[in-house]
Amino acid sequence: MTTLFDPIRIGEIDLANRLVMAPLTRNRAGAGQVPTQLMTQYYAQRADPAGGAGLIVSEATQISPEGQGYLDTPGMYSAEQVAGWRHVTDAVHAKGGRIVVQLWHVGRISHVSLQPGGQAPVSSTARVANSKTFTAAGFVDCSAPRALATAEIPALVEQYRRAARNAIDAGFDGVEVHAANGYLIEQFLRDSINDRLDAYGGPIANRIRLLAEVMTAVAGEIGGGRTGVRLSPVTPVNDAGQDSDAQALYEAALERLAPLKLAFVHVIEGQTGGRRDVAPFDYGALRRHFDGAWIVNNGYTRATAFDAVASGAADAVAFGKAFIANPDLGRRLREDAPLNALDTARLYGGGAQGYTDYPALDEAIA
Repeated sequence: MTTLFDPIRIGEIDLANRLVMAPLTRNRAGAGQVPTQLMTQYYAQRADPAGGAGLIVSEATQISPEGQGYLDTPGMYSAEQVAGWRHVTDAVHAKGGRIVVQLWHVGRISHVSLQPGGQAPVSSTARVANSKTFTAAGFVDCSAPRALATAEIPALVEQYRRAARNAIDAGFDGVEVHAANGYLIEQFLRDSINDRLDAYGGPIANRIRLLAEVMTAVAGEIGGGRTGVRLSPVTPVNDAGQDSDAQALYEAALERLAPLKLAFVHVIEGQTGGRRDVAPFDYGALRRHFDGAWIVNNGYTRATAFDAVASGAADAVAFGKAFIANPDLGRRLREDAPLNALDTARLYGGGAQGYTDYPALDEAIA
């Protein structure tokens, strides 16, 4: 019987176990959106597969200045950012771990104070999101976006391709494209948001076009075996209303991506960080449209994670908040040991406190 701690090959990436650290925005990048030494320490703490994750998915990392939506999130578009990330990947690999970067464009989930020149954020639509973002002033309402012109989309796709190349140059083992949680790509996917009249709006075949073009560009640059995608078919976060036919939409998306032979799909089941039954969806049926590794996420416990892998419902399981508070989460799950409490007041921004000061199991016992 397969267990959470058995090795697996995901595309071209060999993992020592099937425990994945989910992408977690922590807002601790330095000037120029460059990863810091503190970030290097944070990832290295969770990288040893004997006690931590078989695979780390980095915090969401913007592909361009326009892709930023929150204060102090890192980028993957400048030489300084690539150099900063190289310290992170070297530290993870020194521990025997594997790490992929999550590439991100927030679209309309942004604020003019975070945009170059104070310009409006871009999206599939000009409708403002009824959501909040995190700025120097704290959590504030999102700014009104402008809809991308059709002629601007090739340049956007090129930003994803270039960021993927930068990620490999920075030492990452691969890339996860963020197409979930109401950010830019999902703003194109869902008809609850996308009100376009061009080739990227209207029927499903048009609304999955941007996702297909981005994934084709990324996989073409670094190889499908080092490329994955994150999806969230029914999450309502960031004012992402339910699509009129989510099942058909996401099944069509995976059918469109099948020729790319992607390494993995990472699926958020239900509401991100919330109810798993927020809306009906058949994840098993969705999986039948994908031949690569299937990573599941959202609300998994030790017992349900073990069951998911043992039953074959998933190839790997991603944990988010549990990895924030427990750098050695793998060991704790293996031994059924108690978990550290999460410091919710220090999730976003700050320094080492609530970030790199969580004790490992031996330290907690002592």
